[in-house]
Amino acid sequence: MSKNVIWSVFGKVAQSNARYNALDNLIVEVHSIRMPVGFGRVAMKTKGRSLSVMAHLKTSVVEVKAKEKCLAYALVIAVAKLTNDPNYKAFRQGRKIRPKVDRLLEITGIDLTNGGGIPELTRFQEHFIDYRIVVYGGLHCDDIIFDCRIETENRNSLLYDDFNQHYHVIINLTGAKAKTYVCKGCNKGCERDVEHRCQQTCSNCNSKPPCITSQVRIPCAVCNSTFRSQTCYDRHKTNKLRERHMRAEKELCQMRRFVDT
Repeated sequence: MSKNVIWSVFGKVAQSNARYNALDNLIVEVHSIRMPVGFGRVAMKTKGRSLSVMAHLKTSVVEVKAKEKCLAYALVIAVAKLTNDPNYKAFRQGRKIRPKVDRLLEITGIDLTNGGGIPELTRFQEHFIDYRIVVYGGLHCDDIIFDCRIETENRNSLLYDDFNQHYHVIINLTGAKAKTYVCKGCNKGCERDVEHRCQQTCSNCNSKPPCITSQVRIPCAVCNSTFRSQTCYDRHKTNKLRERHMRAEKELCQMRRFVDT
């Protein structure tokens, strides 16, 4: 940060005051934030087990072996896992993946020479419109660095190692976080899903996160309810709900029909 930046911010704040006295106090608070930049493996000293060690030990995390362009490698592996790509095993071992990564960078026009941060993640999210990219900065459920919250069930969870500036792939979120259940809406963990009451739940179809509202509400003749979009309508037909006193789950549409009648 240069002195010109500080004086520029001070000038904008100074305009809000009518005048200054000679004995007035001036308090300046400067916050330093380290943004994710995935260069590759850069060794740094840490205390305890680092994320690189945990990524190597945990079977729920795929350790990206590439020494550069690790963000692109991680995304290719994550998509291959979701699509059941026959080359997924080879990709996670570092084989046959280089052409895929080069093709991805060529199509998107993204340059990872200086690492992959928030701008590069945003551009990758614009390319992978059918996948929700979520980047965690640690093994805590709420330690999220990047999440665009697009409306899709396909979720690519990445683990960013800040010390080594390296990306890895989370293939099992509950295993990586050591939780029985992790909410997709608020990313909080608990022992059972029935015990969790998420504030990021769609009030119409009970999906997490909430569905995006369209201009036209979609009605349902069975449960006599209206929904935010066609996707929201389709989800209420398949989503199931189980109350504390119920052993079996029932479809949300059927439960609302019995309540209305």
